[in-house]
Amino acid sequence: MLPSPQHSAPRLIKGKALSVKQPWAWAIFNSGKDVENRKWFSPYRGPLFIHASRTWDQEGYDWLSITFGGEFLMPSRGDYDFGVIIGKVDVIDCVDDHESAWFFGPYGFVFEDPIMFNKPIPYKGQRRIFDVEFSVTE
Repeated sequence: MLPSPQHSAPRLIKGKALSVKQPWAWAIFNSGKDVENRKWFSPYRGPLFIHASRTWDQEGYDWLSITFGGEFLMPSRGDYDFGVIIGKVDVIDCVDDHESAWFFGPYGFVFEDPIMFNKPIPYKGQRRIFDVEFSVTE
């Protein structure tokens, strides 16, 4: 008789998340985007899940292609994930000025240690920083 496969129980994950339009969400994990620009300040510091919103930013895609086109390969629009949590970063600051090429202001959330998930997690986005709760099986 064969042993039954080992299945781990789902683990509940809770945290904070931020919805980011594509292709900007992709850029956080694939092109060194270390600042996310917003019109509002946040005192939040710590782990933050990045939610790829359902919204596409064509101007952003064009800017990325022109500005960084020689440095990394941009996927075509159909290859991006939408409406899912795609990874996690650490927010270390919220600034009104920064030397990063990614800072446009008026405020920028400064990120460190981006980790892209192997499998995106479907989730409904919200405005501003929001609470998330989901299960993962490891």
